[in-house]
Amino acid sequence: MNTYVPSENRYEQSMQFTNCGNSGLQLPVVSLGLWHNFGEVDTFANCREMLTYAFDHGITHFDLANNYGPPPGSAEQTFGKILRKDFAGYRDEMIISSKAGHRMWPGPYGDGCSRKSMMASIDQSLRRTGLEYFDIFYSHRYDSTTPIEETMRALADIVRQGKALYVGLSKYPIEEACKAMQLLKEEGVPCLIYQDRYNMLMRDVEKQHFDLVQESGAGFIAFSPLAQGLLTNKYLKNIPTDSRAAKPHGFLQESAITPHLQDVLNELNNIAQSIGKTLAELALLWILRKPEVTSVIIGSSSVEQLKTNLSILDETPLSERELELIEEVLAKI
Repeated sequence: MNTYVPSENRYEQSMQFTNCGNSGLQLPVVSLGLWHNFGEVDTFANCREMLTYAFDHGITHFDLANNYGPPPGSAEQTFGKILRKDFAGYRDEMIISSKAGHRMWPGPYGDGCSRKSMMASIDQSLRRTGLEYFDIFYSHRYDSTTPIEETMRALADIVRQGKALYVGLSKYPIEEACKAMQLLKEEGVPCLIYQDRYNMLMRDVEKQHFDLVQESGAGFIAFSPLAQGLLTNKYLKNIPTDSRAAKPHGFLQESAITPHLQDVLNELNNIAQSIGKTLAELALLWILRKPEVTSVIIGSSSVEQLKTNLSILDETPLSERELELIEEVLAKI
């Protein structure tokens, strides 16, 4: 395996950096998520190639969670191996985030956001990655069985113990998100960033969460911007046998791809083609149109896919007329 030497002009390319809310922390407008394609079941050489390519092209933020894989935990292990081998001298140039809250190990303490689970989870994640601290550590979901005060106090203590520099929230209902942010503020450890699913086909966060992050001074980071591949050219005509929807496991199921949805996707694709873009490029530019969005987390299965997604950095923003045409199509969903 060749020794990796980062590109000398990695900060002189197209990547832009934006302050995360009211903080001094800057994030790249495009971040790389390791939810899929970085587990034990995946090819290590491909994982390494994607991570080094990302870093060479200005992606400094890598988004993990304790249960990413498969199997759960293996994405953190993969990242840790590459971090030690290739990025050991560049840790301070990176923002590395992880999360806890979804089921990770058997029994009552391997799921949810109790203090017991959060503290055990971050210690396990630090061991798997080989890190001394995470830059951002999230409560991965709202846990209705745990008092929210307990979860927020655990997050604040994680920062006080030096295990994370900042904390964030992910996928919280609006009322609970409001309360959580207020509790963190009272603890003296404000919520740096809120993470949720956001794309053309799922826009719930626009209704209330965008106002919340603006009012609270937090950043917003979007995941699943391509709706697990729906907002690409993969499913315009059929369901490829090697696609995510064709697999028996995962969140995207074949039954979700209805003829009506395909009609909508094809209309969006026609708009994209009319302005010289792919559907994926259109979907990413559409997300970045919003001033509330600090960064968008892209996934990747290959360097070629990563390269294609990063091409949006050289594209001009969508015009008002283009946005109007998109809205007309999205109104049919």
